[in-house]
Amino acid sequence: MKKKLICAMSAFSIATVCMTGCAKNIKPGEIDGYDEGEQYLNIWVHSIEETPEGEAYRDAVERFNKAYNGKYFADIEFIPRNDSGGGYSDKVNASVLSGNLPDVLTVDGPNIAAYAANGIIQPLAPLSDEERNEYLDSILEQGTYNDQLYALGAMESSVGLYYNKDIIAEAGIEIPDPDDPWTFTEFLEILEQLKLVMDSKNGYPLDMTFPVGEASIYYYAPFIWSNGGDFVSEDGLIVDKIFNSEKNAYTMSYFKGLVDKQYMSAVPIENLFESGRAAFKFDGAWEVNTIYQSYPDVNLGVAPYIVGDDWDGGNYTPTGSWTYAASSNTENIEGATELVKWMSGVESGLMLFEKTKSLPSTYKAYEQIDLFAKDENYKALYEQLRDYGHPRPKTPAYPQLSSMFQQSLENIALSGKDAEEQLDKAKERINDKLERYIRG
Repeated sequence: MKKKLICAMSAFSIATVCMTGCAKNIKPGEIDGYDEGEQYLNIWVHSIEETPEGEAYRDAVERFNKAYNGKYFADIEFIPRNDSGGGYSDKVNASVLSGNLPDVLTVDGPNIAAYAANGIIQPLAPLSDEERNEYLDSILEQGTYNDQLYALGAMESSVGLYYNKDIIAEAGIEIPDPDDPWTFTEFLEILEQLKLVMDSKNGYPLDMTFPVGEASIYYYAPFIWSNGGDFVSEDGLIVDKIFNSEKNAYTMSYFKGLVDKQYMSAVPIENLFESGRAAFKFDGAWEVNTIYQSYPDVNLGVAPYIVGDDWDGGNYTPTGSWTYAASSNTENIEGATELVKWMSGVESGLMLFEKTKSLPSTYKAYEQIDLFAKDENYKALYEQLRDYGHPRPKTPAYPQLSSMFQQSLENIALSGKDAEEQLDKAKERINDKLERYIRG
């Protein structure tokens, strides 16, 4: 384990000055509600307590302590992220060698493989088939690394292809069935059909940008998958001829074409879709609530995510959000697993949706929320997630892969650089990070 932890320090660029001391040695009676005979479990979450999300986490822990009174006691600590994403991750990183990790911690879904490969988290205790079947397939897939389940999602997420029904009707366009989405070629024809309509509104057919950071791969990975491409081998260690494949070069060049033909803007335009100056918009599931609350005049619909011309019907749409995992430091994996299951379970998902509108991670939660049966837009997002959800690439070098994808897409689509050359360069940089894992 020591060797793996040292590797983790290198992989995550953890500061050389770590926190001192060991994990909390809390005794019964020192915390209100923690009594003799109970096993103490501490849990870290990435949120501010005085927010709807933080309130949901606090409520879940309190309900856990009532349900397991006399057996377990969970003690929650809120360690919010800052604007650059640090804060929480900085504390996790600094605690790796000090032995100061909690029993349970939240981990952003795409980073599970990296945390697992570096010995920061450990596999959960076995779940029964009944327990596993409560979760969406995308949640189980996201939380599995090397055939072992490490984490369970507290929530799920998706991206919708939103459309303005009034503009689409004006242009005489019919929205396809979810199982027969527009292909790349068909979507180009749709955008061309919309060009004159949107020119008259001083807008664009499509409201889509090239965001920096994690949002880039989150929004754009589906186009890679649906066009027959991928990012990394199944074991997460090989990117050569996968990340830099001809299919991926074609897919990235497709978006350069959208910019060149002015189907989308090269720079972000605030509220382009919301102001009626775009027919389509790719955005997260939160956009539905944003439209309902702040732009009620927009007649909103959700179309199927577009696919490559040779799509084989496989899963491809965006998923992924924060999860719970047991740290490598916990000596109570059974208790930690019970806490992970509770924090990611049906009731916790219902509370998170009520307070934040974050999509649940369990089938039963969706069945209990009327909105997913009665509201066509929420229903479409859930069915897309259920039927076609695809977690982001699983590799120990995920942070580097995500960063290289964003840079490559921007260089190709916005700067017009050669696609094959950019992907080859990115592949080499990802390989540099993977080398330590390949050597073992």
